Amino acid sequence: MLLKKQTGFLIPADRVATLQATNPLTHAFMLLTKVRYSKIPVLDTDSHLTGLLTMPMITESMLGLEELSFDPIAEMTVQDVMQTEFDTIKVTDDMDLTLHLLVDNPFLPVVDEQNVFQGILTRREMMKAFNYVAHNIEQEYEVVAKEPADKD
Repeated sequence: MLLKKQTGFLIPADRVATLQATNPLTHAFMLLTKVRYSKIPVLDTDSHLTGLLTMPMITESMLGLEELSFDPIAEMTVQDVMQTEFDTIKVTDDMDLTLHLLVDNPFLPVVDEQNVFQGILTRREMMKAFNYVAHNIEQEYEVVAKEPADKD
C-alpha cells in the first residue's frame, strides 16, 4: 500500500524554497524568516544540491562578543556557512533506506544520479501515508492473526 502511494511522497523541486550557494547571506536570512522553514536546500547554478542552510547557521555568524550585528553577514554568501555533510536519497533508492533516514531527519533532499535536486521527501508526508495504511489496510487486505508458535 505504501509503494502505491510512493509517487505522492515527493514534493517536487519547483515547489520547494531553495537558495543558490552564491546568494548573499542577508538574502538567505530574509528568505528563512519569511518561509519559516527550519532548513533550506542550497543549489549551484546547474541545480546540483550542494548544501543545506538553517537560521542558526546564519545567526551564529551574527553573534559578536557582546551584541548581535548584521554587519558580518553583509559580506558573506550562503556557501560560507552552509552545511555540506547531510543525508540525501536518490530517486531510485528503496523504501527501507528512506524510512531509516527519516527517523533522524524531518525531510530528505531527493537527487538524481547526477546529484540534480529533484525535491524533498518529508517525514510528515510519510506519516500521512502510514496513517492512510493504518486506516485502510482492512479494506484492501484480509488481515488474519497468526497462530502462536509452539514453545516445545
